Amino acid sequence: MDKIEKTIELLRSGTVHIYSENELIQAVKSGKKLKVKLGADPTAPDLHLGHTVVFSKLKQFQDLGHEVIFLIGDFTAHIGDPTGRDKTRPALSHEAIKYNLQSYFDQVGRILDPSRITIRYNSEWLGKLSSTDLVGILAKVTLARITERDDFAKRIKNNEPIGLHELLYPVFQAYDSVVLEADVELGGTDQTFNVLMGRFLQEQYGYKGQIAMTMPLLVGLDGVHKMSKSLGNAIGLNESAENAFGKLMSISDTLMWNYFELLLNRSAQQIEAMQHDVKSGTLHPMQLKKDMAQEIVTRFWSADQAAHARAQFESLFQKHDYSKATEVALPVGFANPVWVVELLKALGAVTTSSDAKRLLEGGSVHVNEVAITDFKAMIECKPGMIVKVGKHRIYKIK
Repeated sequence: MDKIEKTIELLRSGTVHIYSENELIQAVKSGKKLKVKLGADPTAPDLHLGHTVVFSKLKQFQDLGHEVIFLIGDFTAHIGDPTGRDKTRPALSHEAIKYNLQSYFDQVGRILDPSRITIRYNSEWLGKLSSTDLVGILAKVTLARITERDDFAKRIKNNEPIGLHELLYPVFQAYDSVVLEADVELGGTDQTFNVLMGRFLQEQYGYKGQIAMTMPLLVGLDGVHKMSKSLGNAIGLNESAENAFGKLMSISDTLMWNYFELLLNRSAQQIEAMQHDVKSGTLHPMQLKKDMAQEIVTRFWSADQAAHARAQFESLFQKHDYSKATEVALPVGFANPVWVVELLKALGAVTTSSDAKRLLEGGSVHVNEVAITDFKAMIECKPGMIVKVGKHRIYKIK
């Protein structure tokens, strides 16, 4: 296999659809430096491992010397991507967007080389559109095409309201590709409509349509839904390495293969070989999962943090040595007794009350080995108290 064939195989790997694959092959063979676009609206402060699937594909383009454009949707964030939504998103304030932006930059720098990223903001052009400009853009897209989108079709069928501004979202995202003259746009499979709209609108302006590449969605810790902070099944890049390792160890043996494929880029042949070794009894799934967790944490945190997280996990859950539990000092002036939800937030175990409620009602919270299921429970905190959250997170109060 020559260099060009290897490059094509690399870029093809891990994708769900390429529109069109032949165009990608011709682009690689031409040797042209491509403009590769990935957009993100800063609607929340934290990225999670699910986001790294598409960012890792972007890293491949970066390593091959192509121009990587990380587009910040600071204008479209005010609208909110309607993808997967059955209700209109609430508008974000300028302050929230600014805060989320800085968090994004810090986290993206762990995956991409920050010195070789072109960062653009779509407020540069969308914020300057005149009424005449806007009408001209909208004239190139039909309402029928927009309402083909599953999210909108379902809401129309269910008599759920759709704001006119939401209908503009995919058009604005598409116009970003026109302005940037993108050759390639990446996205998860849930972004298929949006990235294809970019291809379509470029053609309406007389340009060659961008190559649209979609990546699979990482299934969350629950093994059912895509990874999402709002569903409480995510591993955030801003979490501690110990938390991330523990959460990775909580996934099912079946889901483990999906993580090997999407987060560690294992080939189908490599996964089949591991599955064979597990089935034959020559490889224990617990050992394999620990190796997986350590490799993932090494990749997105650091090798030292990963080694420490593994050692802590083995001490806590295999040797039951709680002296290795994550020690947390409660904030000065912290009320005592404290509402269990506030305690979980202070420990960093949850970020929202809804996450806490889900864990409590599921019997996943224990204080000194006693299950706490009452959402309104008040907890008397004492130094040395052990709090267990889920299967693989243990905290000790300082």
